[in-house]
Amino acid sequence: MFINYLIGVFVFALGLCIGSFLNCVIYRMESEKDLRGRSFCPHCKHTLGWQDLFPVFSFLLLGGKCRYCKAKISWQYPVVELATGIIFLVILKFAPVLAVMPGLIWCLNVAFLFYIASSLILIFVYDLKHYLIPDIVLFPAIIITLIHDFLYSYFTVHDYSYFINSLLAVVIASGFFLAIFLISKGKWMGFGDVKLAVLMGLLLGTWNVLVALFLAFFLGAIIGLTLMVLKGKSLKSEIPFGPFLITGTFIAMLYGNQIIQWYLNCLKI
Repeated sequence: MFINYLIGVFVFALGLCIGSFLNCVIYRMESEKDLRGRSFCPHCKHTLGWQDLFPVFSFLLLGGKCRYCKAKISWQYPVVELATGIIFLVILKFAPVLAVMPGLIWCLNVAFLFYIASSLILIFVYDLKHYLIPDIVLFPAIIITLIHDFLYSYFTVHDYSYFINSLLAVVIASGFFLAIFLISKGKWMGFGDVKLAVLMGLLLGTWNVLVALFLAFFLGAIIGLTLMVLKGKSLKSEIPFGPFLITGTFIAMLYGNQIIQWYLNCLKI
């Protein structure tokens, strides 16, 4: 029990640190700066000291302001750090399901899930802020997931059914969004969502990708109606759909099978 507690603390701390790195990546992508070099305040450009770089804690101790110029620090920083830490913990909670795998394969699979979660968080925030899904993050995630699915089929499932199922899910998800994109000539949905659907298909498979798509449209409708009521948004207002797709993907990854089983049980009533 104590060992599990220590592992949980370590994974949460790792998630906080990765979240801090994701914030750095987001800022430098926005400003088109190189990832190399030490962190600095985006306002006064002062290089940050080690005491300024503790995820979440530095933000709280500094009262949400830069130590040097007193400019306000965006809430994006602690929120992304906390979200990454929590998502890493949730992934670890579900990892025992994979414990039938040999130790090395289990570790590699968990590392893969951490990487995918980090990529999805980065895409979520960037699309939310800029209405753009960055190819520089999405394409490597697609390639690595494609390789993962192939190797998982070969070494763990011992046939290619898992891999074929993933490719079928890609056709379903991306084909659906591509049809919407072509019919609306890009007015209803951007092409970035079509590319994101490729990653979703590879991650989730045929049934779970349907769960993710339903959840994305359901959440999108609720948020859209809420914005129309509270902020006077219209049906023509632009709202990034990537965050809803990613939220649906996370839920389907963790609870997709339970949701499908619950739905099937409801049909029997």
